[in-house]
Amino acid sequence: MKVFITGASSGLGAALAAHYATSGASLGLVARRGDSLGKLAGRLNVPCAIYTADVGDTAEMARIAHDYCSDHGVPDIVIANAGVSSGTLGGDPEDLAVLERILRTNVLGLAATLAPFAAPMRERGSGTLAGIASVAGIRGLPGSGAYCASKSAAITWLESLRLELAGSGVRVATVCPGYVNTPMTSVNRFPMPFMIGADDAARRIARAIDRGARYTVVPWQMRIVAAVLGLAPAWAYDRAFARAPRKPRKLPL
Repeated sequence: MKVFITGASSGLGAALAAHYATSGASLGLVARRGDSLGKLAGRLNVPCAIYTADVGDTAEMARIAHDYCSDHGVPDIVIANAGVSSGTLGGDPEDLAVLERILRTNVLGLAATLAPFAAPMRERGSGTLAGIASVAGIRGLPGSGAYCASKSAAITWLESLRLELAGSGVRVATVCPGYVNTPMTSVNRFPMPFMIGADDAARRIARAIDRGARYTVVPWQMRIVAAVLGLAPAWAYDRAFARAPRKPRKLPL
């Protein structure tokens, strides 16, 4: 099996790489931090093709996908995991640059990762394109407008892709984690219910991909939270979350 993963140098991406390596899969790994990526590949006892790139660079991601398919064959699974997060305020013009960067990575980068593999997988008649979205994409949270918007857009884009590829043999999986213990969540200074470790999250996500899930929320407790959030009327949601704790602003991206 061949698995291609972005954002693989740390956190959930590294955990996904390690999980698939234990199954003997050969890996294609992408991240901005080439040194960390190289160290990870050195610890995994499987063939690893590593690429240092920003997923928001669409031309570079297209080149990497072409090179990977030419050198190693079309992957069985592609996981668009790379993402960034920062607290933002929608009414502060200074945060527009952060909004642009988050959307570029979390939405354009996700699309730039998956799109180049769609045609080769369709031609073969099999494969899975998986995108890591978030429960945060279900409703807007105060102080996290950019991140919530990016994950909402990811969910919708993946759903459209799934419909476009229906009947082709290519599966599209939308994965919405809740809180996962990674460097991204380590800056949060508020309670994070039902948090799970990155290794645990990777196992659950891999199981969902293996069983062909179109849309999944991990852990299972957050499925209930996600359902309630999605159904809550605006007045009730506003009352419950207007004073919710906020993520720190202007983190390095």
